[in-house]
This record gives sequence, structure tokens and C-alpha cells, in this order.
Amino acid sequence: MRLSTFGPAGTPVSVIGQGTWRLDESRRAEALEALRRGLDAGMTHVDTAEMYGEAEPLVCEAIAGRRDEVFLVSKVLPSNASKARTIAACERSLARLNTDRLDCYLLHWRGATPLAETIEAFETLVAAGKILSWGVSNFDVDDLEDALAIAGEGRIACNQVLYHLQERAIEHAVAPWCEAQGVTVVAYSPFGSGDFPSARTAAGGVLEEIAAEVGATARQVALAALTRRPSVVAIPKASSVAHALDNAAAGDLRLSDAQLERIDRAFPRGPKPRHLPMI
Repeated sequence: MRLSTFGPAGTPVSVIGQGTWRLDESRRAEALEALRRGLDAGMTHVDTAEMYGEAEPLVCEAIAGRRDEVFLVSKVLPSNASKARTIAACERSLARLNTDRLDCYLLHWRGATPLAETIEAFETLVAAGKILSWGVSNFDVDDLEDALAIAGEGRIACNQVLYHLQERAIEHAVAPWCEAQGVTVVAYSPFGSGDFPSARTAAGGVLEEIAAEVGATARQVALAALTRRPSVVAIPKASSVAHALDNAAAGDLRLSDAQLERIDRAFPRGPKPRHLPMI
């Protein structure tokens, strides 16, 4: 598994990680085995959130006895983003995950609570050793600028955003801003949340053609294309062992410049949207 660096601290993380949104809706035994086999295959970056129902307890069981192998991330909801409520939410996540620290803790999206209050809570948690770093999710450039002005340089570890081949809005401004500031871009829903391009479509056909050329699957090609930049890592969800292993194999896949150009033509970036897309 190819490694990337996470945030200004440069912590090594697997370029392909494991997302857990709606994983608790899958059959529990299969989901557990998928997470465990994903760890075995090198996908040690595991992302969860307090919003994800029973996902945190599921992750807890999957990583039992292996905590030190895992780069563990969770998120606080905007409704819990005051200083006191953020700290309390983090403690609850730590308890559900049965761990003494999170490698990174994120604000799930920006809400009504002043950002300075949330960042103060994050820094308090860092000082206490409860979290090793903090980041944000679903932040556009203006939100990132606000966070930078409050926290200063070198504090924002990541921005977790919607990013897949059919939704490349972050490439206009968000990804360049993050790259310039040493902020890791974490791509969630990298397969389009149930809308992966069919092989029967022209664009999907391009993925299939390239997959045949490199001895991979279309989904592996998509993940390799999304993570071509050193600043981007991806966290696809897998509810089966086969899917997990398919995802993990993308971590060692490199595409040629010519193949990436074909993918870019098949999946054009499109115009910059008024608002950053999110789901």
C-alpha cells in the first residue's frame, strides 16, 4: 500500500483508507470482516463519525488489539461544536471506540457555532492528548481561510470533501488551497455514493479500457486517478471482503500521464459551482 503524508505534521497514512458511513446498515459480521481484511491489506486509515450510528462501535470491534496500527479519525457534529459540547462529544467517541486518543478529529461541517470556539476545543483536546491533530470537513475556501485566520498556519490537518470522477468541483479552488497550505484532502464517496459510471456509458467504457490495460478493475482505476496528487487520499467504504481487497489494490496502482489525460477527457471538471457540493 502506497503511503501519503497527512497534514503539516507529515504523518504517514495509507493513500486508500476505509470509510464507514452507513456501514452499520450492512450485515455486521461481513462489515467487521471487511474492515479487518482491509487493515490486513494496508488500509490502516479508518474514518468514522458520531453521526454514523453504530459505526464507531463497529470500528472499535474491528480494530481491537490493533489500535497502534490504525490512523483513526472521527468527527463532531455542528450541533455539538461549542467548546464544552465538542470536548464531551470527543469523550463519547473515545469511549465508543475504546481508545485513549484519536489521530485526527474533524468538524463534520460548518454550523452556527463560532468557528473559534470549536477550534479552541480542538486545541484543548490536543493539549490533553485526546486528539493528535484536528481538521475540517465540507469546507470551501472561504471557510478554510476563516479557520486559518483563527488557528494560524500548520494547525489544520485535513479537509474531508466530496470527490469522485463525476464531481470534481474541489479541483477549482479547494484542492489547490489545501495543497498550498499542506492540508490533506480526504476524498469521501470516491465512487459517487451508488452512482459509479456504468461500463455501458462512454466514460465508464474508458475506465474499463484502462483497467484492461493495467490489469486492474474500473474502481481501482478511479481511485488511482483521484489520488494522483500527493495531497489527496481517499476513504471508500466496503461492506464485503471482496470490495475491501479491491479497494486496497488501488493503493499500489500508478497510471500513465496518457491514461490520466483520457480519464480527464472522459470526466471533465466542469464549471466552478456557486457552493461546494456535499452529501
